Amino acid sequence: MTLLHYLDANASEPLRPEAREAMLAALEVSGNPSSVHRAGRSARRLLEDGRETIAARFGGNPAELVFTSGGTEADALAIHALGRGRRLIIGATEHDAIRAAAAEAAVLPVDRAGLADLDALAELLADGPPALVCLMLANNETGTIQPVADAAALCRRHDALLHVDAVQAAGRMRLDFAALGAHSLALSSHKLGGPAGAGALLLHPQVTALTPLIGGGGQERGRRGGTPATAVIAGFAEAARIAEPIAEHARMRDALEQAAIACGAVVCGAGAARLDNTTCLALPAIRADAQVIALDLEGIAVSAGAACSSGKVAASHVLQAMGLGPLAGQAIRVSLPWNASQDDVAAFIPAYQRMVQCLRAPLAQHAA
Repeated sequence: MTLLHYLDANASEPLRPEAREAMLAALEVSGNPSSVHRAGRSARRLLEDGRETIAARFGGNPAELVFTSGGTEADALAIHALGRGRRLIIGATEHDAIRAAAAEAAVLPVDRAGLADLDALAELLADGPPALVCLMLANNETGTIQPVADAAALCRRHDALLHVDAVQAAGRMRLDFAALGAHSLALSSHKLGGPAGAGALLLHPQVTALTPLIGGGGQERGRRGGTPATAVIAGFAEAARIAEPIAEHARMRDALEQAAIACGAVVCGAGAARLDNTTCLALPAIRADAQVIALDLEGIAVSAGAACSSGKVAASHVLQAMGLGPLAGQAIRVSLPWNASQDDVAAFIPAYQRMVQCLRAPLAQHAA
């Protein structure tokens, strides 16, 4: 069987051993964090220790951190609560979690590198009542890093609120919630190398009331009902504690890109600051799903910049918004995990070259 080289970290990071150990230890605590007996207090201690660790790691206040089931719920909760009575404005390249929760929002355009047009944002903010703006910190497909602090300053001048989806950014770049100036920020455990099933919404102290998306027994200070997944949160907190940007990722990514460019690929978002672990490679005239399948047969796990369903390829809304036309259905995403090695790069480059040669051969025959 071909050795698997996992290069799809932006879908989900491999579980960190430290997070696994923290989660296994927490599973030995059987109490409910809402119970007042000894077992309950032990579970509560785990929960609150995790809250303090995550908040401190990303520049938030533990009292203003709400645990959720993941980044999608954190985004939905922010829009549900902070968007009440406000216009909604979202970036054109936002994750589908934002797009689904803000289906009627005005869309903020981006340039060819995927950067939000802040002049357009200023016009949108000036034209109408106060708004809630949603702008992700780093894009999940291209890695493009948005000028969130500048957007936050604009929002404050217009009495607008700003929600930031930082799911892909956390642990991969410097992230300080207080310094960004946003009003809320979404996180996800499994994008940090923690277990799936937990996320968090960080809130600015200015957000004094939060109407819950999920009611229940008053957990999370009445902001999110349901018994917390204490063991999963323990793993989340440990992953957050140790997740740091990896300097070697930039060199690995650059090597992958240079090899792909030599094969005729286009690097999407190359003109902007990007996450060091992420590259989006478009191969003109070659469908994204065909590339993913061919690389998978070589033992390389990547994902498509386009969603594939029932044999049909839907072009990436991110790349479409960037004005990349047909390339929006011809791009793959390569995202390096925390445990990526030079062996992964060494395996990817010849596999990519063979894939290009194989998939282009029918096109050349057809042209002849």
